Amino acid sequence: MTRSVYIAHTGGTIGMKKTANGYAPVRGYLDEVIRTMPEFAREDMPTVVVREFETLIDSSDMTPSEWWRIAQDIRDHYDQFDGFVILHGTDTMAYTASALSFMLEDLAKPVIVTGSQIPMCELRTDGRDNLISAVLLAANYDIPEVCLYFHDRLYRGNRSQKVDANGFHAFDSPNFPPLAEVGISIEVNRSLLLPGPNKPLRVQQLNPPMVGTMSLFPGINAGIIENFLKPPLQGLILQSYGSGNAPSKNAELLRVLQEANDRGVIVVNCTQCYRGLVDMNTYECGRVLMQHGVISGYDMTREAALTKLYYLFSLGLDTASIKQRMQQNLRGELTHPG
Repeated sequence: MTRSVYIAHTGGTIGMKKTANGYAPVRGYLDEVIRTMPEFAREDMPTVVVREFETLIDSSDMTPSEWWRIAQDIRDHYDQFDGFVILHGTDTMAYTASALSFMLEDLAKPVIVTGSQIPMCELRTDGRDNLISAVLLAANYDIPEVCLYFHDRLYRGNRSQKVDANGFHAFDSPNFPPLAEVGISIEVNRSLLLPGPNKPLRVQQLNPPMVGTMSLFPGINAGIIENFLKPPLQGLILQSYGSGNAPSKNAELLRVLQEANDRGVIVVNCTQCYRGLVDMNTYECGRVLMQHGVISGYDMTREAALTKLYYLFSLGLDTASIKQRMQQNLRGELTHPG
């Protein structure tokens, strides 16, 4: 039986054409390109159906409303296809892959987000290889999770980050190995895959709370953080130093964090470092944060921590439950120390 893949085109560089104002999405163009590609006429290629979203957007305009449209689209076509490919701009691709990993509950089929650094209309595009490989992976491999494919690597979506604005190796997974590597052969590391569920797919809409992200820097004034944490803020991804450290001698900063905690603001400690994890038990300055209500983000990416916070607030949980579940591994997004 011929396998089938549903391709949802949301916008992004891969489907853009040159205009008088630079590259821009053009409706119908990518579907036309795919239909004329000889690779998709081969007998060993799956059947593909391409659907363009009504409004194609640059990924810098991506919002939780667009995530919901993508999730609904997958849900509406879930029983008809073996796998799904989401064509997306690179700038916020890791955010979308992370968000979908939480929104698509009990996912049993591959959902692969991909795109390109150079549009398909250009001779040297990387979009052709990214698209073909993503389609083959979505059609032929039992990978029950949301992934991001780029430049010969398949990453867990909520472990991925954009690391290069210009190069073809634009994404990486700093704290988790690739799920698959594509070379002469396709090597899937099955021991890393999430277990497939025995339940039907459920889709959780995100109702974004008032949350934000902030990075510490030497000499930061506690008043800046205090103003940031004022109501109606409900949560903060605080990007600290090293393994989760912050100024432990700054009494004003600690007062601000404690008062925010007392108001029910959830402060999640994630490291500024590209690789590694937060362990607030290692140093005194980490322990002090914990004593003032800050919780560990372990080795979650900024993208995963933020979208996970969106997800947990959207479940209607109380503060204590959100704090607890932020520190639990829900979709393979974090690793506990030890």
